[in-house]
Amino acid sequence: AQKLRTKKSAISRIENHAEDIRLSTLEGFAEAVGKHLRLEVA
Repeated sequence: AQKLRTKKSAISRIENHAEDIRLSTLEGFAEAVGKHLRLEVA
C-alpha cells in the first residue's frame, strides 16, 4: 500500500476481485510488485 501511496483497504478491494478498478491503479499495483500489466481486448 505504501508503494502505491494508497490505503490498505484499496489493496484489499483489488485482491477481493473488485469490479470497478481504474487501469492506472492496476498499473501501479503491477509496478509495486515488480510486474507489468498487459491488457488484451478480444
